[in-house]
Amino acid sequence: QSLVSSSKWLQCYGLKRNKLSLSQILAQIGLQRRKDHVTTLGKPVASQYADGLFPQYKRAQDGSVYNLTAKKELILHFVDCLMGAIELYKQRMEWLTSESRQIFGVIQERCIVIVLDFGTAAPTEFDLCRDALSMVLVEQVIQIARFNLIWAAQDLMKWQQKPTPVSEHTVQAAVMWLWKLDHMTAVSHTSSAEALLEAMGDEAVSS
Repeated sequence: QSLVSSSKWLQCYGLKRNKLSLSQILAQIGLQRRKDHVTTLGKPVASQYADGLFPQYKRAQDGSVYNLTAKKELILHFVDCLMGAIELYKQRMEWLTSESRQIFGVIQERCIVIVLDFGTAAPTEFDLCRDALSMVLVEQVIQIARFNLIWAAQDLMKWQQKPTPVSEHTVQAAVMWLWKLDHMTAVSHTSSAEALLEAMGDEAVSS
């Protein structure tokens, strides 16, 4: 049943994905009441022949009135389409705010450098940071083209001299390098800025 429902929704969404705004729906389920200039009265007059024959909807944005002429089946069809669209938005929001995306957002660039600035984090916080970074490497960096890591310590430490092509092997190697970092390595007041400048110095890097 769920497969049938999903198939029905996908068909509906494919056909109507560009026709689900209020004005587009109204144009498909009703007729807009028009005004025309009446010479004898010298002013525009709205047609009222359908008053009382059809339900009417008045748009708050512009005050236009629509006579709703569609059958119940068509209106229910649009209800299904709108409910499906709402469900897709919910799923998208859940995905955008889950796992590593909740912390780092969605990485869209193809070549990036991640600057690691742990400051004076306690050992437990240091491990939590490495857990989060490992997660973003495995879940998101694996989807892009090239990457590198730079640790903002007193003496800058780079995983690779240049951004390296992404593969399962290089991502796992970066995770292993991350977990071999020494928590006690000293930091300086300028190390963060120096690491950022180093990362931005490569023209191939987009983020």
